[in-house]
Amino acid sequence: MSSKKPTAIITSARYQDHQTGRHPENRSRAVALHELAGKLLTEEADRFSGLDPVEVDLARLEAVHAPRYVAALERFCRAGGGKIDLNTTVSPASYDVALLAAGGLLQGVDAVMAGEAANAFALVRPPGHHAVANSSEGFCLFNNVAVAAKYLLDHYGLDRVLIVDWDVHHGNGTQDMFYDDPRVLFFSSHQYPLYPGSGRLAETGEGKGRGYNWNLPLPAGCGDDVLFRAFDMLLEPAVERFRPQFVLVSAGYDGHWRDPLGGLNLTAAGYASLTGRLKELTATYCQGKMALTLEGGYDLTALTGSVEATLRVLAGDTPQAASRADEAGPGPGGYSPEVSLLQDIFHEARQLHKL
Repeated sequence: MSSKKPTAIITSARYQDHQTGRHPENRSRAVALHELAGKLLTEEADRFSGLDPVEVDLARLEAVHAPRYVAALERFCRAGGGKIDLNTTVSPASYDVALLAAGGLLQGVDAVMAGEAANAFALVRPPGHHAVANSSEGFCLFNNVAVAAKYLLDHYGLDRVLIVDWDVHHGNGTQDMFYDDPRVLFFSSHQYPLYPGSGRLAETGEGKGRGYNWNLPLPAGCGDDVLFRAFDMLLEPAVERFRPQFVLVSAGYDGHWRDPLGGLNLTAAGYASLTGRLKELTATYCQGKMALTLEGGYDLTALTGSVEATLRVLAGDTPQAASRADEAGPGPGGYSPEVSLLQDIFHEARQLHKL
């Protein structure tokens, strides 16, 4: 057994019990990723360790969500479920599974903070970053990454937590919860315009939190290289300035070129490189303390290939080696936004944040 700390994978067959029927965010995602996790944990036990999630404590959940909303969601699910908002469906088991999703990420955080894991990836569902304090939104019931950030602030007494959101959709719920809090720097790269319609450059925070909310709205078709440039030109100086003590990642894979809901034209190799860049930054500023939680990603081939590439980089592979077995491939190419448009976006973002 290697003395090197493993990458923790949080997984459970119970994530399949959140039944949504014919819906993009359905149980097949959990089935595919549970199988992937089982393979890695069996074949590479020296590099990966498995953690069984436990349900989040209500006090931790209600630190970011209104107790009235939590109780209402429980009643709705226990009564049989159905459509709880315009695009979110729940079943009788969904409340319990959502507690397990938020709790799963906290398991990963605890493992990293205790030194039992080098880093962690919570392969949970339902996703979370659209959920606001008093409502579900966009397939999301509880905001898992927000619960984890507040947990790091309250339970561990940290002063600076970075949340990186690379889902194709803007994490409006996460932004809202920390918009006036300088202890949390929220950095989101996302396609714009696209659901939920938020995430403009000018949304930089308010009050004491002004300047701690960084949005990079990107046009469709950007591809991997634009995201690399975003991380190098914006995220790296943001991290250098903020000096986080822990990094949380809302890891959505719906920016992949195969995904039916997004159009950023990313690849598994691209996600592997983004993971590698983040891993280097966390090694420099917070001893590698990082935990990821699954958000979107609705094409199973793209999802499993990208998640596996991410996990392999977390465990020590180079991005090139980690994405070698990707079945989806580099994509067909296609539309790329005008260079001048991208230059304007990056220039304005750097001006807004005084870089």
